[in-house]
Amino acid sequence: MKVEPVPVPALRPSEYTATLIQGLRARAAWVRGADALEIGSGSGVVLATLGGLGAASLCGVDIEQKAVTLGVELLGKLGYGAASQVLCGDMWRPVSGRRFGLVTANLPHFPMTDPDISGRLPSWSDGGPDGRRLLDPFLGGLPDHLTPGGRAVIAHNGFVDLERSRALAAKGGLDLRIACTTLVYVPDDKLEHMTDGVLKREEGRSIHRYGPYVFADMHIVEIGTAGALN
Repeated sequence: MKVEPVPVPALRPSEYTATLIQGLRARAAWVRGADALEIGSGSGVVLATLGGLGAASLCGVDIEQKAVTLGVELLGKLGYGAASQVLCGDMWRPVSGRRFGLVTANLPHFPMTDPDISGRLPSWSDGGPDGRRLLDPFLGGLPDHLTPGGRAVIAHNGFVDLERSRALAAKGGLDLRIACTTLVYVPDDKLEHMTDGVLKREEGRSIHRYGPYVFADMHIVEIGTAGALN
């Protein structure tokens, strides 16, 4: 029996990935026939989901060359190779001038001051001290990469100022709404690196502690014009 390669830990699907996939499956009508883009494509499994839901074309962008290789391999094995591409580069740069009917992302946006977590790439979760190092440029560039009536579906931590994200979306003429919220477990090695001010502000709000175990609210967020989100 042939053993399939396992993604490196920083690129392996997480509970965030699973919830994003659930959100996309709930919006399958948005995916069907769309030219779809994923920013931060990682293992390629979200792109594979989009292909399975009937996207007309698939495009992934990731800053890690290993992610590009894994994504191309996975999409090729699943029969999506001819209708897909995975590009190596920073955020919107590899797709400059292009527009998509559906954009999705599970960006690293964990607020931390020290991204050096043993065994993991800094790109695994580092969002800078407030968690917005990648989230803000994503939201700022989104309007220029959506087709008229296009939408975005993204993962968004509850402790990373959703109202600021809403304001940035509105600046580009887009509405933002929460499609669903779930709890995710925050392991000790991440909690130890979390920006202290964010942790103190959010405990009892979006961060919930049960004895030694900590969970946090995570949203799946939909973004588009008011008419597109109806």
